[in-house]
Amino acid sequence: MERTFSELGIDDDICAALAERGISKAFPVQSMTIPDILKGRDVCGKAKTGSGKTLAFGLPMVQLLERSQPGLPHGLILVPTRELAIQVRNELVDAAHVKGVRLASIYGGDQIDKQIKALKSGVDIAVCTPGRAIDLIDRGDLSVTAVTHVVIDEADRMADMGFLTQVEWILRNVDSSAQTLLFSATLDGAVDALVRRYQTDPARHEVVSSTVTVEKMTHRFVAVHQMDRAKVAAKIISASNRTMIFCNTKHWVDRLVDDLIGLDIRAQAIHGDLRQQNRERALGAFKNGKLQALVATEVAARGIHIDEVDTVIHYDPPQDHKSYLHRSGRTARAGEQGLVVSLVLWNQELEVKRLQKRLGLDIPIVEMFSNDVRLDDLAAWDPNAG
Repeated sequence: MERTFSELGIDDDICAALAERGISKAFPVQSMTIPDILKGRDVCGKAKTGSGKTLAFGLPMVQLLERSQPGLPHGLILVPTRELAIQVRNELVDAAHVKGVRLASIYGGDQIDKQIKALKSGVDIAVCTPGRAIDLIDRGDLSVTAVTHVVIDEADRMADMGFLTQVEWILRNVDSSAQTLLFSATLDGAVDALVRRYQTDPARHEVVSSTVTVEKMTHRFVAVHQMDRAKVAAKIISASNRTMIFCNTKHWVDRLVDDLIGLDIRAQAIHGDLRQQNRERALGAFKNGKLQALVATEVAARGIHIDEVDTVIHYDPPQDHKSYLHRSGRTARAGEQGLVVSLVLWNQELEVKRLQKRLGLDIPIVEMFSNDVRLDDLAAWDPNAG
């Protein structure tokens, strides 16, 4: 049964701010975790990207926090990427405004002087990537000694990206009495060690989410020729509303964007070598429907939450089944259907077949050229029919 945020214990003024955005009913992760967070318990949540975690941990923080002294935030949210830092802040800014809570997103690639100025003016909740947080702590411009509420968001991605050592360094400097909230798509290995070391009797909640499951997606595997691959991608994009494309390297991202633009596709790139301003501009244009395609490396796309992506294209095969699911999870969000297309060169077929076996997908790899009419509606086409 769906519950309102008011029923979960969220204050009326925050509920009113949410209602102005058309948000009234809580997602499962919010219904499960908000009551425990408001009670002051540590919470360990297993939930995938796009399940509504940000409001789950953010609304109680906004409601509970007292005003902070300059450079001494009471709330700390650790995230793996700069995009997620911006996204979390933007998701919480309306609720924070009605409570007078000051938010700042702090991440590498942005002007550190601007972030120092914000901290000196006073920040109640700092949304940080670990590396930049440590830089500011070392400089004496940020202290975590006054933190009363700390969040580790997407802990599994932190582990994948090698950030857990930095996360632990920060947590060791946070008072042990602080409420610690951890959210992750997986809770094994290094993430489980984080739970055991830094949480006290956490309330454990697992959201059975349709966000990143193979069942909610329509999977197609298309054998292509190298010289025709960009044209096949362009044909699929033209038949879609909003498409995310993944390449394994920054070089291929840039090259593919150039190829797509030459094929009259409105496309832009997202990768680590781009200036943050350019990345944000590309994301904004994609969200607003001005772009047909966003071409990204997997690392750059981590933490990006964009609704209504109806197609994901693996231009290069992902490294493993976890990467396939994470990339593919850009579509089929919130119970919606989505199309996932893997473009397979002749020397990648064995690799892709091993990936299919790990995913439990028994789907033929069918050769197509860019003039193939089946590309106009891959979701409706039955690969077993030829």
